[in-house]
Amino acid sequence: MLVIFDCDGVLVDTEPLANRCFAEALNREGLAWDVPQTMRRLMGRSMKSCIEIVEAELGRPVAPDFVERLQERTFARFREEGVRAISGVVTALDALERAGRRTCVASSGDHGKMRLTLGGAGLWDRFDGRIFSSTQVARGKPAPDLFLFAAERMGAAPAESVVIEDSSAGAQAARAAGMQAFGYVGAPHTDRAGLIEAGATIFDDMSGLPALLGVAA
Repeated sequence: MLVIFDCDGVLVDTEPLANRCFAEALNREGLAWDVPQTMRRLMGRSMKSCIEIVEAELGRPVAPDFVERLQERTFARFREEGVRAISGVVTALDALERAGRRTCVASSGDHGKMRLTLGGAGLWDRFDGRIFSSTQVARGKPAPDLFLFAAERMGAAPAESVVIEDSSAGAQAARAAGMQAFGYVGAPHTDRAGLIEAGATIFDDMSGLPALLGVAA
């Protein structure tokens, strides 16, 4: 079995801060979305997909340097406030590794962002060489491209792969790839209903993940 982890909100607790930065940037651009609305519309998607949605709402392109400025502010806030691993995820990873389960990361974020967030949480070295980004495929989530790419690179068949997600777009991508999806709903902002609708098996305690995958803690 290959266990594919999303990054933000699954391995590292970054979603609230990242979406706060995104909402602030959207407000400066003239789109009056608050943080919950930003999460509901954009969470789990690639930056390219997010910008397409935003520009459709605005009816015009965003500023040429919008993404660059957003990333600069977001990365600065990560450095200022720190990045923590999701509670229980280290315990879960330890158990999966002891049981011989292979793991990797497949995220809508780029490698630079993941190096900062996973590195800040002490997880980059643990996954080094097994970290995949939507920037490496044609289509981001909810398309299946990223998860299929990760499985191919890891030498695993889709039917032998499971995906750990926290967004409905990610769960949709997993199901479209022919993989079982598990939706982590331990954070208060998580779209539980959306994950269920997307076909994910939901759970709220990351330390209990190994048991869901048939592995003793």
